[in-house]
Amino acid sequence: MIYFDNNATTPIDTAVVEAMQPFLTTFHGNPSSLHRHGRVVKTAVEQARQQVADLVKVNPDQVVFTSGGTEANNLCIASASSSKKHHILFGATEHPSVSEPIRQLSSSGFIIDELPVNKEGGLNEEVLKNSLRAETGFISVMHANNETGVIQDIAPLASLAQEKGVIFHTDAVQSIGKMAVEFNSLNVNLMSVSGHKIYGPKGVGAIIHDKKTPLEPLFYGGGQENQIRPGTENVASIVGFGQAAQLASELLEERSKHLLGLQKSLEQGISNISGLTIVSSEAERLPNTSQILLDSVDGEMLLMQLDQRGVAVSSGSACSSQSKAPSPVLKAMCVPDKLALIAIRVSLGQQNTLQEVSDFVSILKEIVA
Repeated sequence: MIYFDNNATTPIDTAVVEAMQPFLTTFHGNPSSLHRHGRVVKTAVEQARQQVADLVKVNPDQVVFTSGGTEANNLCIASASSSKKHHILFGATEHPSVSEPIRQLSSSGFIIDELPVNKEGGLNEEVLKNSLRAETGFISVMHANNETGVIQDIAPLASLAQEKGVIFHTDAVQSIGKMAVEFNSLNVNLMSVSGHKIYGPKGVGAIIHDKKTPLEPLFYGGGQENQIRPGTENVASIVGFGQAAQLASELLEERSKHLLGLQKSLEQGISNISGLTIVSSEAERLPNTSQILLDSVDGEMLLMQLDQRGVAVSSGSACSSQSKAPSPVLKAMCVPDKLALIAIRVSLGQQNTLQEVSDFVSILKEIVA
């Protein structure tokens, strides 16, 4: 099987499995316990916190562990309720775990507006400047898009928000581990990250917090994670996340170079297929993501035929893969519905090879022909 769906989830690294194993068997204590079993596990959790902090260049007390990127996004958005300003802005190409909880706030009296993007999926400073109001209290713009791979220039957008005293959040789930991400350089207040996008386990993520912005817990009943995220910690997964973050930091340049080489080979190989378009080809993108439009080819049938030939790709976000509607991301970029319905996303990983890329190009050409 050629697995080209790494933006949905990555295979867990063997070194991560090894780091987790003792905390699934031997070290079973509750990190809140004061006895030796608890202290050993607590130390491991704090080591993982340091490893995640090092990846994005912050202090460990700025890392709040969650059950994943979706909870991290929801928890950050809940902070909007602490603001006395009831106007919220968010990018038109956000992941559903951002756009949906923001839209839910409209039933609580919040005014919600989308920030439009250009045809390449970019959001510029002028658009944000024209959308800001005196009552704007919260803005969310993702760092790198999960479907197109487009990288937003977050720092100037967040700086503009800071000048106006507006909380700025970015979903960096797709960008960490694929490019250098420094929390302070982005000028944001809150950032969401996830373990299973960087060869770590599923079911663990984190908020990176500026320590100034109030966070409203989604749950109550415990003092864990500085009372922001109560509940007994998912220790083995947190340890795995920490190990994955350390590997991502150590291998960032090597991985990025490898992924970029695969992406260039892929896009050169398919460039002569009639009716094929690579989405956002002129924009700055992640080195692993290529979204493809194939005119006159049924997208669902293409996915099925690729699967039958042992190739796993996706039609876009895994979180909305059951939907028959056109991708909201592509619609926001003014891609016609007919084309948006036939988009496929190829997202490469560290385990992929040039031979797999070559095989995929050959298989795709056979199917299209």
